[in-house]
Amino acid sequence: MDIIKSIEHEQLKSKIPELRVGNTVRVHVRIKEGNKERIQVFEGIIIKKQGGGLNATFTVRKNSYGVGVEKTFLVHSPLVEKVELVRVGKARRAKLYYLRDRVGKAAKTKEQIGARIEDKEISVKEEFVEEPVQEAVEEIVEEPVQETVEAVEEVAQAETATPAAEVVVEKVEETATKKEEATTEVKEEKSEE
Repeated sequence: MDIIKSIEHEQLKSKIPELRVGNTVRVHVRIKEGNKERIQVFEGIIIKKQGGGLNATFTVRKNSYGVGVEKTFLVHSPLVEKVELVRVGKARRAKLYYLRDRVGKAAKTKEQIGARIEDKEISVKEEFVEEPVQEAVEEIVEEPVQETVEAVEEVAQAETATPAAEVVVEKVEETATKKEEATTEVKEEKSEE
C-alpha cells in the first residue's frame, strides 16, 4: 500500500450510511460558530452521488421559502455527524437535475410504496485485531513433535516399508529438529525478557 492510500485509509469512516439517489434524508452537520459548536439538520432529496473512496460526495436539495438550496457533503467528513433516512423515493436515473426546474409538489420524487425506512450502514474498512506473535509460537511449541516422529518410524519399520517411506522418515526427523531448535530459541528469548 503506498503512502497516500495509507493516509486516506486512516481518514475513512468505518461505517457509512447507505445513500441512494431520490431518497429524502436528514443530514446532521456539525457547525462551529466562534467557540460554540452545534448540530444543524439539513433535510432534502439526494439529487446526486459522485466520487469514490475518501472523495465520495452526495448533494442534497431542498426548497427553503420558495428558493432552491443545494448542499454537497463529503461522505467521510468528520463534520457530518449522521444521515437519517426520512423517505424512500423512486429514481430511475443517477442524477436528478430535472428537479431544479420543478416547483412545489413536482419538485419531489415519488415515494416507494411499502419500502422500509431503515438506516442501513455499509462497513468500509474492517477493523483488524492483531494477535501477538508470541501466542502463535507458543501453540507451535506445545505440539508433541516427538510423538509424530515415533509414529512415522513405526510405519517405516513395518514389513511393507519402501525406500520412499524411509525418505519421508528422514524429512520428518529434519523438520522435528528444526521445530525443537525454534522452540529453544523462543524459550531463550522469553527468559531474556
